[in-house]
Amino acid sequence: MTSTTSRARRAGIAAFVGTTIEWYDFYVYATAAALVFGPLFFPSGDPLAQTAAAFATFAVAFLVRPLGGIIFGHIGDKLGRRVSLVITLLLMGVSTVLVGCLPTYEAIGIVAPILLILLRALQGLAVGGEWGGAVLMSVEHAPAGKKTFYGGFTQLGNPAGALLASGIFAIMSRFGEDFIMDGGWRIPFLLSIVLVGVGFWVRYRVEESPVFEQKVEGRKQTMPLAFALRVNWKPILLGIGLLPISTGGYYLATTFATAYATGEPISMSPQLILDAMTIASFIEFLVTLPVAWLGDKWGRKNIMYIGLVTSVLTFVPFMLVLPGKVEPVIFLLASLVRIAMSATYAPIAAILAQMFRPQARYTSIALSYGVGAAIWAGFSPWFATMLIGWTGSVWSVIFMFVGMALLAGLCTWLAPQHSDEAPVTDSFTPRTDTTTARTA
Repeated sequence: MTSTTSRARRAGIAAFVGTTIEWYDFYVYATAAALVFGPLFFPSGDPLAQTAAAFATFAVAFLVRPLGGIIFGHIGDKLGRRVSLVITLLLMGVSTVLVGCLPTYEAIGIVAPILLILLRALQGLAVGGEWGGAVLMSVEHAPAGKKTFYGGFTQLGNPAGALLASGIFAIMSRFGEDFIMDGGWRIPFLLSIVLVGVGFWVRYRVEESPVFEQKVEGRKQTMPLAFALRVNWKPILLGIGLLPISTGGYYLATTFATAYATGEPISMSPQLILDAMTIASFIEFLVTLPVAWLGDKWGRKNIMYIGLVTSVLTFVPFMLVLPGKVEPVIFLLASLVRIAMSATYAPIAAILAQMFRPQARYTSIALSYGVGAAIWAGFSPWFATMLIGWTGSVWSVIFMFVGMALLAGLCTWLAPQHSDEAPVTDSFTPRTDTTTARTA
């Protein structure tokens, strides 16, 4: 038991460090897209058009995430989770550093946004393979009854990465908007090279997943993608439907809210909203693991239901108070939204991982998360921006958010949960865990 716990702890820490770096890189781009990429890479006389164009490049990464899931899922199902995760970390780091080296539209014209889009696509490929593998390394190492908690280490990387990204932009905002626009925006991208070096060292030292070693490695397998599409298509679709708030809602409350607050007609100080997002990220970081721990006590699906309801109840007033620019209220609601959303995000690692049998599990979870993120997260900020332009009212975005929450709740209720402790058969079909008190 001590050896199992020690391996699980190392895997959890490695998942946390790796996903923190991956999400830092991802959120640095998202923050830059909300604040500077519009005028620097897509100059236009219309600020709304600039923001929409910047968010369109933001969406590119989500469109290629399913492809990343297929590529790295194949590697992870055939060669092992660890090999795939080392490659994704290096790919993400190199892509992010190169974004920080790009000349702007003013320097090289149309080539600048083209290169930006290509590097964003490489980021998407990396994240498409990263999240599923990190989830499996943490959940598959975890002992029975603690899978949601250890899966929470992977999810902890999201607020940690967001905290680092928004924090460094918040610090730079104190030097003035001109500092950021004149080249300061490059600093967070270039710093990624240091973080990747640390992450590579931590991740390479972790043992391979025991589920892969005991139930997948060395056995005759079909192509993981073919098996996933033939056998797991139903849970893959349910997995996609689980994610509207965990992914898309999150970006509505962060990236879109930042652009909405700093754009016309609100014109809030970037420093104010960045400070609010930084504090909210820190609070989410603090509550993620306790929420994941509760998932093992109360049932991970039950935590998901609580998160969906409270996300709606906090997102609505958050969006409505932004025009008033009342700082204490904005800070409070930004944090409450993130606490609520942590209950939709912390348990999702274990829920999705246990929806699939061991064979082709990496490919299946990567497809679910990649396609779901492409649909919900990739287009939510862009579509919300368009809705504001079409309707002139933030209520259109609020109604969209409520519909996303309802879909996520339905798919959570229908999601199956497999047991890793059940004996594996030649067809890789472990029993489905039908209990609801602890693992549902």
